[in-house]
Amino acid sequence: MKKVPSKKITPMPPKFNMIWLWIAIFIGFFGLQYLFSSDGPKRITYKEFESKSLVTGDVEKLVAYKSNDLWDVEVFIKKDRLGEEKYKDIAKSNNTLNLSTNQGPQYVFSEASSEVLEQKLKASQDSLAANQPKIGLSYEDRSNPYAGWFLSFMLPLLIIVAIWIFLMRRMNGGAGGGGGAIFNIGKSKAQLFDKESQINITFNDVAGLEEAKTEVMEIVDFLKNPKKYTDLGGKIPKGALLVGPPGTGKTLLAKAVAGEAQVPFFSLSGSDFVEMFVGVGASRVRDLFKQAKEKAPCIIFIDEIDAIGRARGKNSIMGGNDERENTLNQLLVEMDGFGTNLGVIILAATNRLDVLDSALLRPGRFDRQISIDKPDLIGREHIFNVHLKPLKLSEGVDAKKLSAQTPGFAGAEIANVCNEAALIAARKNKRSIDMQDFQDAIDRVIGGLEKKNKIISPEEKKIVAYHEAGHAIAGWFLEHADPLVKVSIVPRGVAALGYAQYLPKEQFLYTTEQLIDSMCMTMGGRVAEDITFGRISTGAQNDLERITKLAYAMTAVYGMNHKVGNVSFRDSAGDSQFQKPYSDTTAELIDDEVRTLISEVYERTRLLLLEKQDGLIKIAEKLLEKEILFQADLEEILGKRPFSNKTTYDEFVNGGADGGGVPQTDLPIPTGDLDDTEQTVNNKTNTEEQ
Repeated sequence: MKKVPSKKITPMPPKFNMIWLWIAIFIGFFGLQYLFSSDGPKRITYKEFESKSLVTGDVEKLVAYKSNDLWDVEVFIKKDRLGEEKYKDIAKSNNTLNLSTNQGPQYVFSEASSEVLEQKLKASQDSLAANQPKIGLSYEDRSNPYAGWFLSFMLPLLIIVAIWIFLMRRMNGGAGGGGGAIFNIGKSKAQLFDKESQINITFNDVAGLEEAKTEVMEIVDFLKNPKKYTDLGGKIPKGALLVGPPGTGKTLLAKAVAGEAQVPFFSLSGSDFVEMFVGVGASRVRDLFKQAKEKAPCIIFIDEIDAIGRARGKNSIMGGNDERENTLNQLLVEMDGFGTNLGVIILAATNRLDVLDSALLRPGRFDRQISIDKPDLIGREHIFNVHLKPLKLSEGVDAKKLSAQTPGFAGAEIANVCNEAALIAARKNKRSIDMQDFQDAIDRVIGGLEKKNKIISPEEKKIVAYHEAGHAIAGWFLEHADPLVKVSIVPRGVAALGYAQYLPKEQFLYTTEQLIDSMCMTMGGRVAEDITFGRISTGAQNDLERITKLAYAMTAVYGMNHKVGNVSFRDSAGDSQFQKPYSDTTAELIDDEVRTLISEVYERTRLLLLEKQDGLIKIAEKLLEKEILFQADLEEILGKRPFSNKTTYDEFVNGGADGGGVPQTDLPIPTGDLDDTEQTVNNKTNTEEQ
């Protein structure tokens, strides 16, 4: 979208390499000293001149001029004599500007007066042979006292001053240079958008963030109609903090606020305050708020505020000056310093709320903290509709189905899926994008690029097939496990040999039974290898990592173990990272209970796969034959899934419960392999602890 600048902006100069610049100045200075040096022609005595040049008839002319109290005589040698051996020393002594042995003078000698010079010259020429021509002597007036002084001193000085002025102008950003200049280093680097350069993004361009839009709409109303609130005695909030994972649309929402409010909007990043010079960050904060007060009512947007807003005192160096703390202190002072009704509102964005200083988050500074989470089913459908508008689509493309197939996707990832689908369709020379292109794009985003030329031995391929079949059997016959939708043994990603896709039910809370079923499904690959081949491989490394993490969470965080009890040892503040919040005896108990839980999960999964071993073999053989199996193939081999509960996909797409508005869980639900040899994906299910 083209933006019209509000004022003429001088482009920033290219960056200088200061080392090369000083080298150039050094060479230029001494070069000028060399060029304007006063070495001149070779200086000789009158006797040398007489015996070497005058007697032999090599002199073309003589030029005399008064220099101080003496008379200097320049000797010009005939050009046809310069090649002789006795004149080879001339080139070594001539260093003057534009001087060569072909131009002369080649020698110079001095006499006390013009009368003495003429007498000596007359005596020498009288002794010459009669056939030799007489050498004429001419006089020149070179009495200007400023010429030599100017050439030897003032001209080099003026050139050095010119280079210095040029350097300062470039470092200052040229005429009208911006805030990045060395003399404007304390100025704010915020980019200003006003009525003439307003961002043409509105709330209609932001989808999937309905609750967050409601919050920021009030901020826009504060700026447009402040009297409505101040008449009742209310105070306009000073700041709002947008908090959420990367890619959820925090910056986009801030742009929409700027587009809707139609007020001056200052945009900058937290790193713009950070500079190598002491005091620059605090100076830029002061200058930013000074400009904002002049433009009020206005909005200041600071992206990635954690660059300067980290908690003070935790990472400071002993005895050192922490520039970030100085910048944060100045920001805190400025946020409390301006009046309550001046109409200056601060928006800030971060995905690291836990590291921010508590003084920055208190009411009166950032009065509101707006949470921007990953979108739910309905939100993803709206986001897909926004990104599908500029694409040429086939009739079968359904945003509702795509949103159900992408749980846990943020807005940026959905945009990436749409772009990848367009690229895949163009690669296949299609005129429109169909549903299969979007399926391939989702596979590409989740599992990585398909490796068609990767060489896998038949033995490894068989191990991968049975491993994935073990996951499929466990997920199919466990009630609370996520049902498999697609399984493939085509290599994907950097080092993934297997790929499986599940559609989990999006929910807030998980019971113990649900977590144990998920662990059993994750253990299915390792158990399938053991009971089929009698040995295990490294393919289950990531499975075991997920199971271990979830087992420790159930035991020490969620209070789901009877021996450990209803306690939670999770330190959300991160203050005990170097010290465990429990004794060594409790640590041993937790370790024992985790091992016991994992052993029970392994045995339960082994009994299930032994019972369904015929189906395990059929699925593995079908995978070796077709390489990719879908849910319909599993129904054909194993029959209908023996549980009537619908998945989120069935509820949302094929009817039943509404299914919309159910947020994505934050509990760690491991669902397969993501290790060095194969990869099972839960369609971006979040694996972080709640």
